Amino acid sequence: MLTTFRIRRFNPEAESPQSYFQDYQLVTERSDTVLDALIRIRETVDESLTLRCSCRGAICGSCGMRINGHAALACKTKVASMVSSGETVHVEPMNNMPVIKDLVTDMAGFWEKIRQVQPWLQPTGPAPEGEYLAAPEAMNHLTGVMHCIMCGACVSDCAALEVSPNFVGPAALAKAYRFVADPRDGNSSSRLGELNNPGGMWDCTRCMECIEVCPKGVGAMDRIMTLRAKGIEHGVPSTSGSRHTEAFADIIEQKGRLDEPMLAVRTFGLTNLRQMLSFLPMIFRALPRGKLPRSGPLHRPIPGIDRIRRLFQRAKEPR
Repeated sequence: MLTTFRIRRFNPEAESPQSYFQDYQLVTERSDTVLDALIRIRETVDESLTLRCSCRGAICGSCGMRINGHAALACKTKVASMVSSGETVHVEPMNNMPVIKDLVTDMAGFWEKIRQVQPWLQPTGPAPEGEYLAAPEAMNHLTGVMHCIMCGACVSDCAALEVSPNFVGPAALAKAYRFVADPRDGNSSSRLGELNNPGGMWDCTRCMECIEVCPKGVGAMDRIMTLRAKGIEHGVPSTSGSRHTEAFADIIEQKGRLDEPMLAVRTFGLTNLRQMLSFLPMIFRALPRGKLPRSGPLHRPIPGIDRIRRLFQRAKEPR
C-alpha cells in the first residue's frame, strides 16, 4: 500500500527556524506501525528526520507523538488503522511541550510537574521492623494507575494545559492519586491540601482526552475525580472548584436540571463581583441565540423529581 506521510519538521539550526510540513511516500505493509514507517523514511529517504524511540514494544513510552491529530505511541499504532489506500498520515510532535527538533520534544517540564506531587511514599510513625505488608484488596485498585509509562500522551492532548500552563496536568495527578490512595502513605491530608491549590486537581476541565489517548488505560481523569472526592471528604479548604462540585450536585438533586445562574452565584459568591462581571460578555452573546437560562422561582423542579432525589439519597448511604 502506497502511503503518504505528512510530517511536521523543525530544525532549530536553520537560519530562520520555523516548523513546516514535508511529505514522504512509502510502500507499507498491513503489519507496519507508524514507527516502522518513520524509521524506514529516516534510513532510506531522509536521514535528517529526527525522532525518539527505544523499545518498540509500547513499554518505554519514548515514541510518543501526535498521529492524525491525537497523541499516541508510534510503535503501537498500525499504519493500516490510520488510513486506507492513498490517504495521508499526519505526524506531529507532541503538544504542550517545546519542540527540540522535528518529532522530538523537551519533556523537562513534564518531569518537573511529576516531581511537584512528590511521587514517593511518605509514611508516618515508626518504621516497621520487617517488610510493610499491605492486603491485596487494599492495593488492587492501584494496579491500573501503576501501569503508567510516563509517555506524556495525556499531557500532550490536555485541553486545560493549552490555556493554563500552571496546571499540574493529568499524568502528575494520576501519580498523586497513586500515593494518596496507597495504604502505606501517611501524608494524604497534606497531599490533598497541596492539590487543592490553583493549578491542582480542580483545574481539570474533564475533556476526557487523557482517557482517550492513554496507551495503557490509566484513566487519569477518573483518578482526578477521585482525588476531588477524597479532598472534600478530608475537609480541604473551600475553593471555587469544590463549591462548584457541591453546588452542581445540590441543584440537580433539588431541581433535576441545572440552574446556571445559581450555579455561578454559589460557585463564586456574590461578593466576588469581578468574577461575576466577567460572565457578562458570554451572557450577551447567548441572549440572541435563545440561550437565556432560567433561574430562581421560574426554574421549577422537573416532573418526577422525587425519583432523582431518591437516587441521591441512595448514593449518600454508607457502603
